[in-house]
Amino acid sequence: MKTDKQLQEDVMRELAWESSVNSAHIGVEVDRGVITLLGHVDSFAEKWGAERAVKRVSGVRAVAIELDVKLKGAAKRTDSDIALSVSHSLAYLSTIPKDAIRAMVEQGTITLSGEVEWDYQRHAAENAVRHLLGVRGVINLISVKPKVNLSAVKSEIEHALKRRAYLDAQEISVSVEGDVLTLSGKVHSWTEKNLAINSAWNTPGVRKVVDKMAFV
Repeated sequence: MKTDKQLQEDVMRELAWESSVNSAHIGVEVDRGVITLLGHVDSFAEKWGAERAVKRVSGVRAVAIELDVKLKGAAKRTDSDIALSVSHSLAYLSTIPKDAIRAMVEQGTITLSGEVEWDYQRHAAENAVRHLLGVRGVINLISVKPKVNLSAVKSEIEHALKRRAYLDAQEISVSVEGDVLTLSGKVHSWTEKNLAINSAWNTPGVRKVVDKMAFV
């Protein structure tokens, strides 16, 4: 196990090796394997590069980033200019549905929000804006909302009914529009109806269940 001094030396060497970072302005403190980076950098991309470099070092238990982003000259931009650049960058991402992500810029810090279906889309959005000129920080509040799987809903309803010795779900129809799931068709009792509804609610991604089932 590395001592704090050994860990400090390794982190400083890794920062010096990382080409995207000017390690001359970064101080490294170590306390029982917890690394704290102090000082300043010229961009948020450099700050992120420093964090990434530290996390590559074996023996690091946690990282605290206390680096100030000090923009120079032409790197200073208004929030409006940054917001426009963010909008353009997100629009060019073919992997993310149009208008799925919202962005707010305040004092150079970008806050991303919205919903996507996959985690890689969440990270792609952050990667697209992290290196923009004038950015001081990025807060990623994008949530991952799984897409409703029609066959999975149908299967779950069938299994729920069979487990309780009821008829199968062949007479129940399932349709999906966005995150709204609609059940229609025929059921033979309140128990069957409730089982179908509860199964629908248990499906990942469902935000609303519409019951149009009729009794026979």
